Amino acid sequence: MHEAARPGHQDAVRVARATAVAAPGPAPLSGGVPARLRRLGVEVAKFGVVGGSGVGVNFVVFNLLLHGLGTAPMAATVLASAVAMGTNYLGFRFFAYRDRAARGTRQLALFFAFSGIGVAMETLLFYAAHHGAGMSGPLGSNVAKALSILLASAFRFLVYRTWVFQHRGRPRPA
Repeated sequence: MHEAARPGHQDAVRVARATAVAAPGPAPLSGGVPARLRRLGVEVAKFGVVGGSGVGVNFVVFNLLLHGLGTAPMAATVLASAVAMGTNYLGFRFFAYRDRAARGTRQLALFFAFSGIGVAMETLLFYAAHHGAGMSGPLGSNVAKALSILLASAFRFLVYRTWVFQHRGRPRPA
């Protein structure tokens, strides 16, 4: 006798389907990419847009100070980084992390504290490249600046997303 023709078989199949518990699977997919990975990709892209504009500000101010106004290299890199820090806060708060909880003065203090550490890292790296490796002159100083920004940006990404611009309702790390 064919399975479908057996008495009660169709009812048993319906009951089994209705009571089956789905096994937990991977995160929902969107175009083959897990949702968590896709969200991280969007976050990295937004960080890149804001960071990229900050790098532009940083380079314009740096070159104007160093090569246009004759400011000392270390002063030019610190001042340029400070100006970029201010423009970056606005971009992160109102674009890249606008969906995250706004915490007013605490958030602002954390941002500038961590940014200050990032500027110190960037300045030390620039010093090592400019003075230690002899990367001076218009091309060398800009390559040294680019390398120092790149290395300090990895630190900034991690601390901004973890402590400064937290998700709403996420408890603060101890």
